[in-house]
Amino acid sequence: MSTVPEPEFDLEKLFLPAWAQDPPQANRYADFAGEERAERKFDDRRGRRPPRRDQPGLPKPRGRRPEGADRGDRRPDARHPGKPAPRPEPPPPPPVAISILPDEKGAESLARQIRVTGRAYPLFDIAQLILQKPERQRVRFDVKKNPDGQPLQPIFLCALDDTLWLSEDEVVAHIMSRHFQTFYQAERTAKEPPRGTYTFVAQCGLSGKILGPPNYHDYQTQLHKLHAEHFSRMPFDAFKARVKIVKDEAVVKQWIEDHSFTTEYNCLNVPEPRKLANRDEVARHFREVHLPNVVKSVETHTLGGPAARQLRSPGLQRGVRTAWEEQRRFPLQLATSLSQQFAGHGLQFFKVNRTVTHVSVARPYYLDMDATPVSEGVKRIVEFVNAHPKCTRRKLLEALAPAPAPPVAPAAPAEGAAPAAQPAPTQPEASPEQTALASDLHWLIHQGHVIEFANGMLETAKKPLPRPPKPEKPPVAATTSPAPPPAESPATAAPPPVEPAAVSRAESAAETNLEPAAEVNVEPATETPPEPDAAPSPAPPPAELSGHPQT
Repeated sequence: MSTVPEPEFDLEKLFLPAWAQDPPQANRYADFAGEERAERKFDDRRGRRPPRRDQPGLPKPRGRRPEGADRGDRRPDARHPGKPAPRPEPPPPPPVAISILPDEKGAESLARQIRVTGRAYPLFDIAQLILQKPERQRVRFDVKKNPDGQPLQPIFLCALDDTLWLSEDEVVAHIMSRHFQTFYQAERTAKEPPRGTYTFVAQCGLSGKILGPPNYHDYQTQLHKLHAEHFSRMPFDAFKARVKIVKDEAVVKQWIEDHSFTTEYNCLNVPEPRKLANRDEVARHFREVHLPNVVKSVETHTLGGPAARQLRSPGLQRGVRTAWEEQRRFPLQLATSLSQQFAGHGLQFFKVNRTVTHVSVARPYYLDMDATPVSEGVKRIVEFVNAHPKCTRRKLLEALAPAPAPPVAPAAPAEGAAPAAQPAPTQPEASPEQTALASDLHWLIHQGHVIEFANGMLETAKKPLPRPPKPEKPPVAATTSPAPPPAESPATAAPPPVEPAAVSRAESAAETNLEPAAEVNVEPATETPPEPDAAPSPAPPPAELSGHPQT
């Protein structure tokens, strides 16, 4: 995690302009007087320039190529070389979710400063300050999975130094180069040196490894082994062409000395002692014995900012760099995590002009002094801030509670008298008026009635606009239906059977003649089927259907 001390991350200092953040420096050009330039003299030693040969009236030069002739054999001009070949695009970052988050201790320190000062700071500006130094960050790595739940790219953690890798081969190569002495110990045994006289040896021009004389029996084996281990992506003929012949006596002597000893490797941290002949056996033994205890696959892991920048896996380096550049353009992910940590410490958020998000101890809350009884000092502060836009705390103190006049300096001593010792300058104490004013201002800021921004400007919370009234719901228009035909007398025709649907139509027809009422709940009337031989019952009066009591 971060080890940076808290005083280094000071919001009041970091939000100052750039010229105010740097310490004052001496003028390096104060004693620079400049150099006197010699007066330029124009002479005509070269003579006049000859006239151009393409001017009218002059003979044309001989050997001029006719127009339309083939110019394919013209040599390229060295002064205008061709465009350089485009650079190959870098490989894409691995499919691993990389998130840049604020350090927890740093966020806690920032929250404490915001509570103490009471100022409102832009949230995204704080996120940009965190991105400036790796010590203020922590980087989280998460494995992405496909729809089947299988990881797209596994992540391996080395428990020896808390580093992340994308494959087991990368981890083994890292441990063999950095932590070899933890598991194995090399032991050199003298043997018979190579016979014969050697005046030159072959040396790899890429890695610098000495391969030995080309006529040595082990030369071809060493050549193919070096190509397979370190330059397998390079064609063998191109790799072989980079091998050079060295005739230096020191290099030849070093090769002879290396082949005068046999190197064996003793296994450490194992129950039974064992010796291995070469590095290939060492790598196989490490995979079988130590790899499961030292390396494990993880789905999520968090590193500090400096540790994430020092990862040696090329794929993870590209991923961290890409994530950092994306956050530099727009730190949405960092600002979201920062707001969650600030909310856990009790801070509030609001937007200025509905655009810029700020974090402070309280959200703006309008103070209605007509309806809320407040002290006279609070009224003076609010009235002064409203009357003087963009005022600062210093201007407020100078206007409402000016500092007392400095004491009169003592008279100068007489001539010949010893000068009196001058007292050390002391900080003037605050007057009771200044103390009361600071207390009232502190209360207003922490209640949200007055906002003090990061640049020191004071502003009062504005009165909220009245909410528009909710539109009334329009009444539902009743559907008209034709009235039922008049019933015939029993003497002329037999009455038809009356169904319940006919009663409903009669009720709805009666309702259409009534005036609509606002939000009236009409209870459905219970219907009883009439007797077969009886006439249909008349519709009830309108007052009963409307649901209102009859008068």
